Amino acid sequence: MKADIRLTPAIAIAILAIGSVPSKAISLSNRDVASFQARRDPIVILRDNIDLNRAKNLARQAGVAANGGLGRYRPEDSMHGPATEAPFVDNGDGTWTFTFKGRRLDSNIYTLETAVTVSKDGKRVNVDYNRSIR
Repeated sequence: MKADIRLTPAIAIAILAIGSVPSKAISLSNRDVASFQARRDPIVILRDNIDLNRAKNLARQAGVAANGGLGRYRPEDSMHGPATEAPFVDNGDGTWTFTFKGRRLDSNIYTLETAVTVSKDGKRVNVDYNRSIR
């Protein structure tokens, strides 16, 4: 089987490019490696994103309910997009707090602020603040 002469330069360039990439030795302890793997485990990341998205939805729904429903109130767009882009903090105690703005239907200006704390398992939802923007 003959090699296609047109592929030879491409193969040579690829080999040279790979060989010229600088490498760095990194020294990690077993604890560091385990910690890194736990943070980067795709299953853990996926589960955390699903839980965070559920919490975001629960917080948004609580805010809507506290402000008279969708017929009277709209939360900011970030509460409808990706959960990682929603305005939240991880409280470090098994809960997330979402603090978002809202508006009346007849206005484009956000005048209300709602803070909702949701447990990571989604079983506890508490509206902490629901008044004028601070």
